[in-house]
Amino acid sequence: MNEVTMARPADVLDPAVPAPAVPDAADKKADKQAYENNKLHKRLCRLVGQAIGDFNMIEDGDKVMVCLSGGKDSYALLDILMTLRERAPIHFDIVAVNLDQKQPNFPPEVLPAYLTKLDIPFHIENQDTYSIVKRLIPEGKTTCSLCSRLRRGILYRVADELGCTKIALGHHRDDILETFFLNMFFGAKIKGMPAKLVSDDGKHVVIRPLAYVKEADTERYAEVKQFPIIPCDLCGSQENLQRKQIKAMLRDWEKKHPGRVENIFSSLSTVVPSHLMDRDMFGFADLKADGVANPAGDIAFDEEPCGVPATGTIPLQPL
Repeated sequence: MNEVTMARPADVLDPAVPAPAVPDAADKKADKQAYENNKLHKRLCRLVGQAIGDFNMIEDGDKVMVCLSGGKDSYALLDILMTLRERAPIHFDIVAVNLDQKQPNFPPEVLPAYLTKLDIPFHIENQDTYSIVKRLIPEGKTTCSLCSRLRRGILYRVADELGCTKIALGHHRDDILETFFLNMFFGAKIKGMPAKLVSDDGKHVVIRPLAYVKEADTERYAEVKQFPIIPCDLCGSQENLQRKQIKAMLRDWEKKHPGRVENIFSSLSTVVPSHLMDRDMFGFADLKADGVANPAGDIAFDEEPCGVPATGTIPLQPL
């Protein structure tokens, strides 16, 4: 009987031909990380683009002044706006502006080096507001309020000098929510931080393109992009303790009751003046029954603010 020999691939028969490479665990992890980083970038571009479109923040021919503090949020704002500028169907210019307030240990070389590498127009405004604040505010008192007012006035002037039509700030969704609760808890008013507004001098339009972006995403993006972060506590001023408490409250809610914070943020875009109590916003004094049925009207004796699905009840999480 003749012996039958099964043919095998040449690469198996020839020991000189290396076997196909099998990705190791490190390669798989790197690929997964690259995928997640790309997904994060796409999400930020989508959310910033959506906010710009929803509020008509940037128009054709605009010159946008991006206020760059050296923190994660303003770096992320500049980076995403540069990406969107390349994709946008309209033309707009960007100029990055940093206000060097001469705080102790502020590294003046960091931002110019970074912006030069990006090849983007920038302006560094040197104003010693730190000395003014320290002279006027007693030791131990918070300096943030006066510092903010001085900084705002300077940036308005710089926007005029540079011919900027929009001033972009790096406030994100968490900043907006925290401001909303700070105003409600400590200011007794329903007031947030709008995505777009006219400045208090009536001359400038201020925009917040990160309005839909979570702080957790800017934190992660800063790590991915390795932004040269400059600490925000160089002046030695104590962090706003009230804001810190609100931030902790929101994070605790998000952890214990997923979706609650998202619903609160969505409610800022769904306001029903007739069901609040601001007499200047809604004409309660002149309200009369006109005999015309209104499907969107109130159900006078219904004390339950949330509708219950016809299929049954929604189990509530314990407080």
